[in-house]
Amino acid sequence: MGITVGFDLDMTLIDARPGMAAAMNALGVESGLPLDGEAFAANLGPPLDDILRGFEAPEERIPGLVDRFRAMYPEVVVPSAVALPGAAEALRAVRAAGGRTLVVTGKYGPNAQLHVDALGLDVDEVIGELWSTQKAEALLAHDARVYVGDHAGDIRGALAAGAVAVGVTTGPCDRALLLSEGAEVVFDSLTEFPEWFEKTFAGSVVP
Repeated sequence: MGITVGFDLDMTLIDARPGMAAAMNALGVESGLPLDGEAFAANLGPPLDDILRGFEAPEERIPGLVDRFRAMYPEVVVPSAVALPGAAEALRAVRAAGGRTLVVTGKYGPNAQLHVDALGLDVDEVIGELWSTQKAEALLAHDARVYVGDHAGDIRGALAAGAVAVGVTTGPCDRALLLSEGAEVVFDSLTEFPEWFEKTFAGSVVP
């Protein structure tokens, strides 16, 4: 069988920024808190509770705010999300080589799965609520040899798992930052991934 490749979700495989901004702004209106949806959507990656702390939400209210955001998510965010250029092709390239694909994301798992299903992404498994080096847990459990992401935290997660770290500049981190974190290669978009993958892992077989 071929190798297993993990992918981040937001701003790696999909662009959910308009819906994320709308959901956070709606949560701000409901809660009476100064939540900035546009700032949130421009810096996707960290866990939602950390984002809310950054907006100075009272600690005792954070669990309820997280639950409410997750509840409104399917109707507000999922319908407006789109696959990023090259996402489907990148997943197909792994499949064509006999490999498996994972989504490992900081997002709430059931909502991440809704995106995968809605966009018809060819993914074997979705693992949610893992951020930065925590992602290594899932990557190691599934013996993923490559992890692809747009955030410095994704590169840290890949390296913590001993996987090849692949960066894409479709998110908030630029090429220089991703390389400085230890990415082996950085692409402008996933449209560059299939050719690199074929050249790098052609004929790779995992016992």
